[in-house]
Formats: sequence, C-alpha cells, structure tokens
Amino acid sequence: MASFIDWCKAASLAALPHHALSRVVYWLTRRSGSAVTPIINRFVSMYNVDMNDAVEPDTRSYPTFNAFFTRAIKPEARPIAQGDSEIACPADGRISAIGAIKQGQLFQAKGIEYSLGNLLADETLAKRFENGSFATVYLSPRDYHRLHMPLTGTLIQQTHVPGRLYSVAPHTVNTINGIFTRNERVVATFETDSGLMSLVLVGAINVAAIETVWHGLVTPPAGQPLKHWKYESDTSQSITLEKGSEMGRFNMGSTIIAVFENPVRWRLDMTTADPVRMGQFIGHHTNA
Repeated sequence: MASFIDWCKAASLAALPHHALSRVVYWLTRRSGSAVTPIINRFVSMYNVDMNDAVEPDTRSYPTFNAFFTRAIKPEARPIAQGDSEIACPADGRISAIGAIKQGQLFQAKGIEYSLGNLLADETLAKRFENGSFATVYLSPRDYHRLHMPLTGTLIQQTHVPGRLYSVAPHTVNTINGIFTRNERVVATFETDSGLMSLVLVGAINVAAIETVWHGLVTPPAGQPLKHWKYESDTSQSITLEKGSEMGRFNMGSTIIAVFENPVRWRLDMTTADPVRMGQFIGHHTNA
C-alpha cells in the first residue's frame, strides 16, 4: 500500500498547471548563457551524475541545459545484449514493474493495475498483446535519457496520445490509478522477429518534449486530439532500427514501457526497483 507521505506528495502536485509549467521548462532548458554551466554543475553534484560515461564529459561544452540532459554516452559504456533472443533494456533507470499481461491488464504498483487498451489508445492493437509481456522502466533525473531499441524492429505506426503530465516518480505511481493511461504519451509499434513490440514513452511534469529519431519532436501543445502516423513496412522507405540503436529521447525524465506480443522469459534475478542500464540483457523473447 502507498504510504501517507506518498499520498501527500501526489496530492500536492496533482493540482498544478502541468502543461504550462512544462512549457516554461522547455523554454528555460533551451536558453544559453553564462548561467548554464553553473546550473549543470549544481545538477551533476545534486544527483550524482556520472559524467565519465558521456562522450563529452566537460560540462562547459554544453550550450544549454537540454543539450547536457540529452547528452550522448560512449558506446562502450553501454554494451548491448548480443544473443539473437536476448532483449536489451531500453533505458537507464529502475524497474518499476515487469511481468506478463493478464486479461489485458498491466501491473502498475501494489494493488493497482491498468488497461493495455487505454495505454496504447488502440483496443484492436491491444488484443495482439493479450498473451504477451511488459517491462516498465522509470528514469530518474540522474539517468541517461536517450531511449534505445530492445530488439531489432521495423516501424509500423506511431501514436501521440494527449493527456495530463503527472509526475511518474514512485510516490505518484504508488497512488494514482492508471497514471500511465492518464499522462501524455507517444506509442511506437514495431514488427520484430518475435511479433509486435510497442514502446510507450510516457510524459510527465517538466517533460517538455518527447522525440523519436524518425519524427523529431512529437509532443505538440496541449489540447490537440489523438494522432496516428502509419509507416510502410514493406518498401525501400521502411524504417528499421537495430537492437540497441537510439529510437527517441526524453527532454527531462520520465518512464518507458516496453510491451511484447509474445511471452518473455525475464531474468529470474531481476525484480521491481532493481537498477538497470540501457543495453543490458533483461530477458529472452519467444516466438510462441
């Protein structure tokens, strides 16, 4: 059960003007000037950010805070799971939830489940995943914020779902029912050797923008209707991304949910709240 402190934290943030604050953050984090480096240094110190992994470890090299926050890391710092059946973790962070999809429901936190159809905003697509598996990874402010492919896949569709921007920190995930179905999100669906895979990039307060590598900035101003993009998967113009390659990024931190059509044999030694790193082996996919 959620603690009283969790409830208090969640309630204090629920009434805030989420989108307005996030647009201010968008503007501020893209400003250049003499204050940028001191702010970055303070952030690195406060959250114990490991700059040794960065391609450019010198904080003075970043012209804006967002450039620092979405920094590239050295490939050798995140080796990618190599086996053909091995699933690579899509992001740095912590496991928020992991397991099987049961009767169209995903586990959010103790005592809380939510609908896959609502998450994907597509009941027909959700039916394809009824016997599948999922993994939810929460990215904290200190983490690397580019998102990568768990498996090689060919893009077939992308959906932007408007919504709120609640915090997705543990205190809100433990208290707000269906938080991932309430928040703004981008759903990217791929064909893989193990059936369909959807990657759900969930927005949150101060996450002023979500990007995908094939589209650029996706999240538009609040209030726009749900929007779909279809992609051809059988032409020379198809978009295929290799396992471990970048597929998107959060401009500030949030959560990614990876959903697989077929069952996944997750690592037995991996449980909720475990720290994970992008690229590490987290389970074996099946073709059942």
